[in-house]
Amino acid sequence: MSKTPVHPVDEVLPLRQLFTFGLQHVLVMYAGAVAVPLILGSALGLTSAQVIMLINANLLTSGVATLIQTLGFWKFGARLPLIQGCSFIALAPMIMIGKEFGLSQIFGAVIAAGAITIALAPVFSRLLRFFPPVVIGSLITIIGVSLMPAAAIWLGGGNPAAEDFGNPANLLLGLATVTVTLVIYAKFSGFIGNLSVLIGLFVGSLIAAAFGMTNFSRVSEAAWFELSPPMAFGAPQFSLVPIMVMTLAMLVIMAETTGNCLAIGKLTGKPTTQQTLGNAFRADGLSTMLGGLFNSFPYNAFTQNTGLIALSNIKSRFVVAAAGAIMVLMGLFPKLGALIAAVPTPVLGGCAIVMFGMTTVAGIQELSRVKFEGTRNGIIVAVSVSVGVLPMSFPPLFEHANGALKLVLESGIFLGAITAIVLNVLLNNEKKTNDSVAAEMAE
Repeated sequence: MSKTPVHPVDEVLPLRQLFTFGLQHVLVMYAGAVAVPLILGSALGLTSAQVIMLINANLLTSGVATLIQTLGFWKFGARLPLIQGCSFIALAPMIMIGKEFGLSQIFGAVIAAGAITIALAPVFSRLLRFFPPVVIGSLITIIGVSLMPAAAIWLGGGNPAAEDFGNPANLLLGLATVTVTLVIYAKFSGFIGNLSVLIGLFVGSLIAAAFGMTNFSRVSEAAWFELSPPMAFGAPQFSLVPIMVMTLAMLVIMAETTGNCLAIGKLTGKPTTQQTLGNAFRADGLSTMLGGLFNSFPYNAFTQNTGLIALSNIKSRFVVAAAGAIMVLMGLFPKLGALIAAVPTPVLGGCAIVMFGMTTVAGIQELSRVKFEGTRNGIIVAVSVSVGVLPMSFPPLFEHANGALKLVLESGIFLGAITAIVLNVLLNNEKKTNDSVAAEMAE
């Protein structure tokens, strides 16, 4: 009897490959994963010990969130290769809540907003019909282009305010990493070729170490084992205004989750369904609730890793689940996290140029299947992509916006998605109506 073919998303690779490909995902997303607790801690004036606790808690719950999203149980989890991390969308609202109400109110709002997300999941999953190929292609393209500033910041050294940001040494290190990654990808196939990003990160780190551009002192300073207790900053407190602010952030996160699921679905050949979206939303909500209980924050899929899937062509969700397990270990064993943190940001930037570009290519490939001649799809793509990249291309444009409006305007993915959906409904539906009238008149 022949075995039933297994979809690449559900393929379980050998243990060695699960670990190495999973580690590749962790290295790609690590810098972004720890950025939220670092920025929040600095903004709220937390002590170094408190920030370290937030980072460890963040890594632990990011791993758990990734396991929920990839492996899934009951109606929770998209069961797609989606790696989860703290959402930058929620950062500004959390800083605002923390300064006005305190840290315990942040965690209370996070827990409540997570519960509301679970409740809203069936409603928002029904919106999938508003995402035809012209909208999906525009959205994926926006995702790829919007990631490039992050690549540029990493390439320059990680901190634009630093004196050495963008110095030739950082740029050359990033260029060397790009070169190694491309050579491995072009010259090798199979297992080695699929590890081109990991090899690029490793070789780039070795070059940085040889020239004194990385520091491993934090590895010896980090503890061997540390478990952040739940509610370490006191019992969560619940108030209406912080909950409303955080819920609005979660609505934007749900829009981004939709885009990420659609992008991964296209890359893996497993189209996103209404059920998939609903399960993904529930997983985001549950992970966010766990984050609030364990001193962490709202979660959603990290877009950075979409490009890695496109580049490596490894589609297995179990690889990303292995990445989740590695993050759990990093949260429990800080020395492991400190070792991975020693990868220089210019090295990450070099790999990001390749990966984020591959995400953009995925969007272009989707748009290549859209009919433009004789339709209004061209103007839909033109306007939605342009609007979507505005927050990234010139951030000061919306600096006078405040509160909820600022939260919406700063998310290019959200703006681009809304623009594409509205234009598609208005322009394409109108054209369909006109075509129907013309057909009737001809008869």
